[in-house]
Amino acid sequence: MSRQPIRIGARGSKLSLAQSGHMQVRIAHALGAPLDAGPEEIATYAQLIPIVTSGDRIQDRRLMEIGGKGLFTKEIEEALLDGRIDCAIHSLKDMPAVLPPGLVLAATPEREDVRDAFISHKAERLEDLPKGARLGTASLRRQAQALHVRPDLDIVMLRGNVDTRLAKLERGEADAILLAQSGLNRLGLGHIPQSWLDPVAAPPAPGQGALAIESRAEDVDAPWLQAIRCRPTTIAVAAERGALYALEGSCRTAVGAYGRLDGARLSLLVEALSPDGVVRVRHEGQVVLTGEDDAGKALALGLDLGAAVKAEGGDAIIAPSE
Repeated sequence: MSRQPIRIGARGSKLSLAQSGHMQVRIAHALGAPLDAGPEEIATYAQLIPIVTSGDRIQDRRLMEIGGKGLFTKEIEEALLDGRIDCAIHSLKDMPAVLPPGLVLAATPEREDVRDAFISHKAERLEDLPKGARLGTASLRRQAQALHVRPDLDIVMLRGNVDTRLAKLERGEADAILLAQSGLNRLGLGHIPQSWLDPVAAPPAPGQGALAIESRAEDVDAPWLQAIRCRPTTIAVAAERGALYALEGSCRTAVGAYGRLDGARLSLLVEALSPDGVVRVRHEGQVVLTGEDDAGKALALGLDLGAAVKAEGGDAIIAPSE
């Protein structure tokens, strides 16, 4: 029986293709593919379409200098709005706080490890690096959190995919780097870090470790999307992205957020820092979920805590535009 496969858009990087390939299989099974289906049969249910984004093409500058996180999603979202693809798979932490009109976050599957991983040949932990050591990162949040603990560090702008960053570390362009443990796990490299940052001491990027399936608004209730949603992940990231929205989160704001569920209780920690790590504002809160509009309650908690952080931090937590 011939069928029109769901067309999945994703970035063409090695990590994106690895995690999108996993979700391609999940989507195919949700659409009725047999559990023992091979790659060719899977493709008749769900087809993966790599799309090169501006964020992938431009590797020599920080995102805040060239347009922000949207550069990782712009071309993919255009394809979604134009009907060239039916859904898109993103790392949720790469998605801007506000989506284009007509598009929604339709599903978030089970979340991976939320932590940042510390990789170095010079030390076992960030705290143990030699004085003045070079830490490679292009993330303003990682920079600010590291400088808050170790103001003596020399931050080296390090962009590129995981393999590129690891190669730069091997060549001695930095003494240590920080990467998302979730990405390393998905690439089969989860064993290489020396240690991990505590997500309470250094909250990850909002949505870190989670994948997001973006769709057109009219498709949000499709049964195959409902089949791959994870309730705990959906609730936690709704809270984190609420904080991101309240803080007008962009690549000019060092924002960390960590939501976790314990039974019916959702706890959220939100922080924002000045780029040099000197100013750090943190707020925590909790809400008890009742099973009715839990995602809405989580979002409201994030909005409240994000607004509190913004009010306290003021201009100090916004990086200059130049």
